[in-house]
Formats: sequence, structure tokens, C-alpha cells
Amino acid sequence: MESQTEQQIEQQKGLSASEAGKRLQENGRNEITRTSRVDPLKILLTQFTSPLILVLIAAAFISISIGFVPGQESNTVDAVLILIIVVVSGIFGFVQDYEAEKTIEALQKMAVPRARVIRDGRETEIPSAEVVPGDILLLESGDMITADCRLIEAFHLEVDESVLTGESLAVRKKIGDEVFSNTYVTGGNARALVEQTGMKTRIGKVAGKLQELEEEKSTFEKELGSMGKKISLLVLLIGVAIAIIGTPKFGFYNSLLTAISLAVAAIPEGLPAVVVLALAVGANTMVKRNALIRKLSIVESVGAVDIVCTDKTGTLTQNEMTVVKLFYDSAEQDVSGKKAEPLKSRSGELLLQCGILCNNSTAQTNTSGEIRYFGEQTEIALRKASEKLIPKAIIRNYTKVNEISFNSERKMMSVVLENDKKEYTVFAKGAPEVLLTKCDRLIIGEDIMELTPESKQAFLEENVKLASGALRVLGFAYKPTKDITDGIEENLIFIGLQGMIDPPRDEVAESIQECKTAGIRIIMITGDNPVTAQAIAELIGMETTGTITGDELDVLTNEELELKLETNNNIFARTNPFHKLRLLEALGKEHNVAMTGDGVNDALAIKKASVGIAMGKKGTEVAKQASDIVLLDDHFSTIKDAIKEGRTIFNNIRKFINYLLTCNFAEVAVIFFATLLFTLKEPILFPVQLLWINLLT
Repeated sequence: MESQTEQQIEQQKGLSASEAGKRLQENGRNEITRTSRVDPLKILLTQFTSPLILVLIAAAFISISIGFVPGQESNTVDAVLILIIVVVSGIFGFVQDYEAEKTIEALQKMAVPRARVIRDGRETEIPSAEVVPGDILLLESGDMITADCRLIEAFHLEVDESVLTGESLAVRKKIGDEVFSNTYVTGGNARALVEQTGMKTRIGKVAGKLQELEEEKSTFEKELGSMGKKISLLVLLIGVAIAIIGTPKFGFYNSLLTAISLAVAAIPEGLPAVVVLALAVGANTMVKRNALIRKLSIVESVGAVDIVCTDKTGTLTQNEMTVVKLFYDSAEQDVSGKKAEPLKSRSGELLLQCGILCNNSTAQTNTSGEIRYFGEQTEIALRKASEKLIPKAIIRNYTKVNEISFNSERKMMSVVLENDKKEYTVFAKGAPEVLLTKCDRLIIGEDIMELTPESKQAFLEENVKLASGALRVLGFAYKPTKDITDGIEENLIFIGLQGMIDPPRDEVAESIQECKTAGIRIIMITGDNPVTAQAIAELIGMETTGTITGDELDVLTNEELELKLETNNNIFARTNPFHKLRLLEALGKEHNVAMTGDGVNDALAIKKASVGIAMGKKGTEVAKQASDIVLLDDHFSTIKDAIKEGRTIFNNIRKFINYLLTCNFAEVAVIFFATLLFTLKEPILFPVQLLWINLLT
């Protein structure tokens, strides 16, 4: 008992400033360590590692080295020209890649969260990076949870864990439950004891796993590297042949000069510079369309993408619940558009009025005029629907005098409100099958009538219909009353139903169709439930032969999984990060795959993909660090635009390479056959002349 009392006292006082400082030294700062810091030298050096660049550097080195041969002069002009080409190409690539990395760091610094903690018995606000194990966090609606904690107090706490799980609905939490870093409080308030910080949190462990994945070369780097190796091998073989054939005729010096000329002729010196320039122009075009390219070579790889794997919540959908269907007066009304049709009767107004009055969400307007909503997602959706469709005057003059809160057993909530005429009204919402048992009357238009068994059945059937379309459905009821405490949930008047969903983004359906036309397959990989995933797929026009869950995925062999993927199974639900990683590995064997997402649960797959894409606004830092591209506007349509631009660059570079190789092959043929057939005192073309020809072409 004594230890419990001491623990309670410690929780009230929190850590002392000195103890917090000590723990900060022991545990480190509460932040995710970037897997790759911006290292200018490393970025610069990577520009000079391709086989073509290395052969050019070798040619320049040999040109200078000739000067050390007794009686010979070094070809300094040749060497300088070659090195200028190499350096210019490297600088182009360095500037683009470095600027992209600095932009990522700027995005990271834009929104550094703060945390409210108890220190020395007082509430204080500190940078989230200074939170340590043992701190007491104070949480309320709208807060981002900045560490992995265990709840020691909780009052109607709801947490959005979609960045970890992909589940779009908030999770109710109670005392003793864990809450995790980078998730958000959507309703209620709590006190939480910090258990893990930084890289020891759940999100930190995923970031650590990313470091274990090897940095794979892009498709373009692989193709260019392969071509460079082939050209280098060809240069070496012909160079040896020239040396063997030419030395008896011209002597060692002239043979070496001829071999260098051959190397210069065979290698398309302009290719690195032109390729980097084309990629840089493409990257700048993509940035203007809100796709930030982190690595220049990925521009061309985007054009090779033939499959896009995408998360659902926050990528295909808006990541906010929205009322899309009303059912009242025995009829359904669609209210999903920005400008919905006017309500058909008084009971329609009453339905929305009940939704906003039996509601604990709040709205605040900041100094810039932006409205911010706080509370549980379902209640925010009801508030927004009411604000859109009914006058504010209908809801203004009410004061709450009593509330019976929602819980998982009751499955309903009721409030008693007093108007300016001192009249009391009960407003209630809840699961339709529960709320209907509390009602004995029904309002249609202006008329109140008996709620018959047939009427109840009609509402229940509509509930099933809406729920089968992945909507979350709530029923609403009211009654005037004089008693504000007893029997307030009896003999209610049923009004109707509201159905809500996390809807698709406005541009997604059109973008999906354009991708389909361009031969790009879209695959949804989500942590959400299969019914919701299937419903969203139908709304955006995705084609699929079925939905596979994470549990089903676990029992499939690799061969069975590949067969499922070949037969157009395009929806995977209830997946975890390792399911996503396995799918990317299977698809990557035969395809160039892009993976897009915003959450921690997407990061491993984003890293593994041929092209990893993260959301810039709502995306977690872990997802951004794993990515090749960051979407600055979070729009799925930006992916489609990036692929289109990538394909244009892809085709242009291919044409340019074919043109250059044709010219260079002709030069090699001239030098080789001239050496073979004629006895010349000097090479038919010197390296500097070939450089000039190559650069002009």
C-alpha cells in the first residue's frame, strides 16, 4: 500500500528537472535518427562511380601518364577536356541530389512537435525530443503522442493509430493500455507514463529495420551500369588488339595514343552530362508538379513503373470520416458532394441537428481563418455534415444540462439540452439496432407517428444495406422532456440514420482510370478491414478478382502468392508491414514497382520498392526517409503525372543513347580498320579531335 502511495505521489509530481536531464543523457533524445544524414561529400563522390565515368577518368590519367615515358610529352589538353566533362556531369548531379536532401530536412524541421509533461510538480511544455522514460505526458484531443506510453488516467480517450495499423477508425483506450509515438488523440484526455523514447519506440524499431535493407540501385542505374560495363569491356579488348597489332608498326607510344583515341571514340563522353541534364530538367518539372525527387537517377525509373502498390488510408482516401448518406422519411439522400441537395423536410433538419447537438467535438478558427476540429472522428464528421446542410441558428441557443456517455456496452449516447425558452430536449445517437429498442415513435416530415414493427424492420434493413457498402451507420432520436435525469432514454422519437465513410480523394478515380489506360496496374495494400477496402476499390474503379487478408497471406507459399498476383488479385487487407514487404518482393521479380504510403506501416515496403513514394504533408518522417519521391501535395494524381514525365525522359534518353552509340561505333570502326589496314605514323584521329566530334554530336 505504501509503495502504491509513493507511486501516486511520483505521478503527481513527475520527474525533477535534474532527473529528467540525467535520463536524457542515458537514453538519448526522443527522435528518429535519420538513416542517412545529408553528407555533401558522399553525395558528390557517388556522382563519379558509374563505369563510363571511371573509364573516362582512366583515359585522362593515361593521357597525363604518357608524359612520364622518356622522350614523350603528356597529352594535357586531352586529359583536361575529359576531366572537364566528368566534373561538369558530376556537379549537375550533385546539385540536384543535395538540394532534394536539404528540402527533406527542411520539411522535417517545419513542424517540430511539443509535449506537455509534469516536471517538479508543475505542468510544463517542452520539445518532444526532450521527453524521457518516466515522464508523465498530458494528452488531450488534437495532440500527437510523442513517445510509447502506458495510460495511468483516461477519460473517453480515442486514438487514431492509422499511421501504425492502417485502420481508419479511432481506437478506444482505457487505463493500462499502451499508446504509441506518432499516433493522435482524437477525443477525450489522459495522463500517460512514458516507457520508451526515440529509436526504442515502435516507430523507431521500424526505422531501425529500414537500415537493415540494402540500398538498391534504380532500374536506370542498373541499365546504365550494364551498358557501361559492356562498352568498357569492348574498349579493353579492342585496345589490347590495337596494342598487339600497332606496336610493331608504330611503336609503343603511338599505339598507346591510338588505344586512348579508341577509348575516347567508343565512350559517349557527352552521355553522362546529357543524361544528368535531362534527369535534372525532369526532376525540376516534377517538383513544379509537387513531386520532390530525392535521388536524380530515380526520375527515369519512375517512367519504367508498371505497377503502383498503394496504401488506402490517407493515400487513396482523405483520412477523415465524412457523412455521405442520410436516411429519413423512408428515403435515402446522398450528401457526399461539396454542394449537396437541400434537405427534403423538417425531419431531415432534425436528423442533422441531433448529430451536432449530441456531440462532444469542437471547432476553432485560428488567426489565418482556418477551422480546426478536435474530437473523435465520427463526431467531427457529424459536425461537418450539420454545418454544411443546416443553418447555425438551429443549433446555437442550447445549453447542455445532462449527458449519458457512450460506451461499448451501451452503444449509445444521450444529452439533455435547454433552449432559451427554458424547454428541455433529449437528443440521442447510437447503434441503430440498440437505439430502435428505446423508441416508440417515429417522425416523418412534420408528423409524429407510432414506430411499428414494419418501420423498425425497414430501418434495420437500410442499416444492413449501408453497412455492406462499408459505411459506419448511426441512428438518431429525440424527445421533448421535463425530467432531465430519470427515464431520459425511454420513449424516444426515432428520426433516421446517417452513414459515413473515409471517402476517396477527389482526384483518385480519374487518376486510376488514366493509369489503367497507360498500362499501369494498381494494387491496394491496407491494414484496414476487407469490406471497407473492397468498397473503396469499387468507388474508385479498381479492378480485382478478390480480396486477400493478411491471415490468408500467411498460409500462402511463395508460388501460390505469385499465382494469386498473376490472376489480378489487387486488394490486400488487414496487412502488417511485413506482409507489404513480402508482396513487394514477389512483385519486384518481374515488374518495376512503385509503393506509396504515409504511415510507419508503409515504410519497409516503400524502401523495398523500385520507386518509393511518401506523402509530404501527412506522411510520417519514417516514410519520408524511406522514400525516393515525396509528394508535396499528398495527391495520388501527382504519381500519375510523375510517371508520365518519367516515361517521356525515359524515351528521350533511349533515343539519345542510340544516336550516340551509332556515331561512336562509326568512329571506332574508322580507327580500328585504319590501324589494321594502313601503316600510319600517328593515329588517324587524336583524342582531342574525337572529343570535339563527340561533344558536337
